[in-house]
Amino acid sequence: MSKSLYLPEGYASALTLRETQHAIKYIKDLFQQTLSFALTLDRVTAPLIVRAGSGINDDLNGVERKVDFSIKEINDNAEVVQSLAKWKRMALYRYGYNPGEGIYTDMNAIRRDDDTDNLHSIFVDQWDWEKVITRDQRNVEFLEDTVRSIVKAIVYTSRKVDLRYPQLGVKLCDTPYFVTTQELEDRYPDKTPKEREDLIAREHGTVFIRQIGGKLQSGIRHDGRAPDYDDWALNGDLFFWNEVLGRAIEISSMGIRVDADSLRSQLAELGAEDRMQYEFHQKVADGTLPLTIGGGIGQSRLCMLLLGKAHIGEVQCSVWPSEMVETCKKNGITLL
Repeated sequence: MSKSLYLPEGYASALTLRETQHAIKYIKDLFQQTLSFALTLDRVTAPLIVRAGSGINDDLNGVERKVDFSIKEINDNAEVVQSLAKWKRMALYRYGYNPGEGIYTDMNAIRRDDDTDNLHSIFVDQWDWEKVITRDQRNVEFLEDTVRSIVKAIVYTSRKVDLRYPQLGVKLCDTPYFVTTQELEDRYPDKTPKEREDLIAREHGTVFIRQIGGKLQSGIRHDGRAPDYDDWALNGDLFFWNEVLGRAIEISSMGIRVDADSLRSQLAELGAEDRMQYEFHQKVADGTLPLTIGGGIGQSRLCMLLLGKAHIGEVQCSVWPSEMVETCKKNGITLL
């Protein structure tokens, strides 16, 4: 069982199992409509699997094992996606989207090497979104304006949920605080990156931490980030303070995507120049693919946050260690 499992003292769900299922549907229906309107996004169909070796699958930190399998009628293997970061940008190009227009989709993934705890599952469900932008919009101001729009959509959804289920009483800060990873290291030099996230989220409620992926002045990275989708100077993670767990909960990872220059420099920094063999990378480098901004918003994590749940397994069906299931049950946490 995960050593990081947290059991809130005296925890009890404010909703029954049946009410929880109704509330999950309500949140998902309402939020995706609100997000679509806020960012001008069309819903599209997206893949669960892609060809192995295509360069389209997200490599995350480059060490996670993908779930793959052979296909009877194709002399090749397929991989379950780990995210759709690259696929979305290719789709915007193929479908002919223009600046100011974008797409979102339901993304389901299996990350077999993730540790399981209150916030992490091997099953990942997100709203993945991507939007075409202009060269002039590749700046911090545009990134932060987009974050504010997402936060407004989340807070609006939370308020509507509280009207339907007043026993929840979840209150979220609707004004995000912006800070860089280097500013956090300077402020809390003796803390780990995760401890810094908790401290700043406790202080401000809603926080967007910018510039994730590159090395800090200490020589460490705040967190890992693939070198071929986010521009590390123009990305970040969105956190909300979670009273139930007494810690920050990351709801979204997002950013302005790499252009030709940032792609090459970030690949070089990680010694991953061999990825330039793939169609996606070549199309970024030669300017064929549009400039974009995009990210993922965790569906189960958002439901967990808005419903005051203590474990992500209370809002999604997944596979958990048997000991975790029993420990949670004894402490008032019923996993679906």
